[in-house]
Amino acid sequence: MSDATDVASEKDWIEVSLDCHKDAVEDLEDWLFEAGALSVTARDSILDEQLEHAVLEPAPGEVRLWNEVTLVGLFPQSAETTHVRDALSLAATVANITPPEYSLERLQDQVWERTWMDTFKPMRFGHRLWICPTQTEPVDPEAITLWLDPGMAFGTGTHATTAQCLSWLGEKTDADLTPFTGKKVIDFGCGSGVLSIAALLLGASRAWAVDIDDQALIATRENAQANGVLALLDIGQAEILDGVKADVMLANILFQPLMELADVFAEKVVKGGSLVMSGILESQIEPLRMRYNNNFEFTARSASDGWALMIATRR
Repeated sequence: MSDATDVASEKDWIEVSLDCHKDAVEDLEDWLFEAGALSVTARDSILDEQLEHAVLEPAPGEVRLWNEVTLVGLFPQSAETTHVRDALSLAATVANITPPEYSLERLQDQVWERTWMDTFKPMRFGHRLWICPTQTEPVDPEAITLWLDPGMAFGTGTHATTAQCLSWLGEKTDADLTPFTGKKVIDFGCGSGVLSIAALLLGASRAWAVDIDDQALIATRENAQANGVLALLDIGQAEILDGVKADVMLANILFQPLMELADVFAEKVVKGGSLVMSGILESQIEPLRMRYNNNFEFTARSASDGWALMIATRR
């Protein structure tokens, strides 16, 4: 194991990292928590794994991991590395396991909100739709501005999949700032809620934001409130869509869930309504088109950084 020095600021955090097979994740998570970890996260151990094998968005109710996982446990500020090592050893004894090889490092404390603000800048999508971080001045007072604090959830608009969906929404603002007036919109896999909130700001009468991640739902609620559209947005897991039919379905998820949800989406989109799908690779366009072809007519597609956007109309 490798260790960090104890000569550091009492405000520093301690991070314990280790590699394991996915079958050992649950036991090792318990071990880290028992030793005093405040949080444990898992990430892919193979950084150059092919993109189509990355697990970015599981299907509803599904938990998926890479075969080889790096677990990272975050321990409290002011803790000494010797105490953390002792706690890890004791927790392993209690759990009757052999402590795995791990690395232990100190993380310098930062003003994380300011770090995020330094990297997230105002972005324009289409003609007159702007996504801006909270606590900044509007770039164009006459445009539609969505104020966004993504929190811990995916979806600032910087990723190619989200950006393409926002561009599709924003491109309609050339002649009309509220091109979705009267429309009902479903945002499936809402992340930070950016797509459903944008649709509401562009005139939609009602929207539903769906995600399996509780943190995403919290971030969506906070962002909707900050933009003054919370009263028009239903937020929750898939059961909130019972009995709902929408004019626009926005689905920024991945290929496998999209394949599995084809019949559900067909039932939820009104005839003549729009289906906007992203989160897919260019190589996955054709099989996805074939899966949806019975109920949808595809009218457009685009690609950015290897990611595709597909637009279809409900037959």
